[in-house]
Amino acid sequence: MSDHSSHSHSTTAGHAPTLSGYLTGFVAALVLTIVPFALVSLGWFSVPATLIVVAVAGAIQVVVHLRYFLHLDMSEEQRWNTISVAFSAVIMFVLVGGTIWLFYSLHYRM
Repeated sequence: MSDHSSHSHSTTAGHAPTLSGYLTGFVAALVLTIVPFALVSLGWFSVPATLIVVAVAGAIQVVVHLRYFLHLDMSEEQRWNTISVAFSAVIMFVLVGGTIWLFYSLHYRM
C-alpha cells in the first residue's frame, strides 16, 4: 500500500501548477489574441495574409491553452489525456474539413 501512495505523490508533485506558469500562459494567450485583432482592425496586410496569421495564431493559442491551463504534456502520466485530445482533434478535423469540402463541392456544382 505504501508503494501506491508514494507513486501517486511522485506523479503529481512534478506537475504542480505554478503562478508563473499561469502568468506565462495568460501573457501568451493575450498576445496571440491582440496581434490578430490588430491586424484585422488596422488592415496592414492583404486578406489572405491576414487569414493565415489569424489561423496560425489560433492554432498556437490552442496549444498554449492545452499546455499552460489544462497541463497536458507528453509525460507518461498524461498519455491518455493527450491521446484523447489528439483523437478529438482528428475528429474535429474530419468534421470541419468534410463540411468545407461538401460546401465547396455543392457551390461548384450549382
